[in-house]
Amino acid sequence: MKTIPMWETIPGPTNGVQPALEYYAPASPAKDAAVVIFPGGAYTHLAPHEGKGYAEFLAAAGYHAFVCEYRIEMKQLFPWPLVDARRAVRLVRHDAAAYGIDPHKIAVMGSSAGGHLAATISAWTGTIAEESADAVDAEDCRPDATICCYGVVAEPFEEWMTDWLTNSLLGGTRNGWEIASPDKNVTDETPPAFLWHTSDDPVVNVIHTYRYATALRQHNIPHEVHVFPKGSHGLGLATGNPSVGQWGGLLLKWLDQTF
Repeated sequence: MKTIPMWETIPGPTNGVQPALEYYAPASPAKDAAVVIFPGGAYTHLAPHEGKGYAEFLAAAGYHAFVCEYRIEMKQLFPWPLVDARRAVRLVRHDAAAYGIDPHKIAVMGSSAGGHLAATISAWTGTIAEESADAVDAEDCRPDATICCYGVVAEPFEEWMTDWLTNSLLGGTRNGWEIASPDKNVTDETPPAFLWHTSDDPVVNVIHTYRYATALRQHNIPHEVHVFPKGSHGLGLATGNPSVGQWGGLLLKWLDQTF
């Protein structure tokens, strides 16, 4: 694993967090596609099994895997996680040739809050004033595919989830709320998606995945959806669950077909 700084001078507050990419080189034979991973953790922490765990799995399958250590747990958090996520995609695209990556084969992947981040940068491509004007930020920030695992991706949110997004992401205000629900921002240009969830997820209702898939269908965006009948929230690769644990193999087949 190699740690890659994303900026020489980090824009905005960091609260001690240094946004960076952790690169996991692919096993041979290497593919020419990359996956940028946003771990879950409710925007308060980053879950290793949804970051390093995914990266090792994908790298073993030949994919270039990058875990984005984005900013978390700040009073005024927005828009910094989104700035970090967009920078991560742009940096991989900017340096694609050096890794042997096709710049048009970059997927993003996230679970729970990380799924919210992955879907947000896939669906919304507006301007963020705080972003820099260097050569990296001149690159397109939209990924070529989206992988969303039990993500927070659709309105209407439950009351507690609205409070969570408002307080944990938006700093206690509704500024930026118009981009907080990815399903509302899906367009004909949104990339294809692989989505999975469990139908009895007690934390993020499976309806989020259904609604995001519906938005994709309304815009004729290709997507694959898997809903498993039983399984708690935050399962990651779910290696101990014979039913849910199938999703990793299904994902690899989808990636091969997509790229």
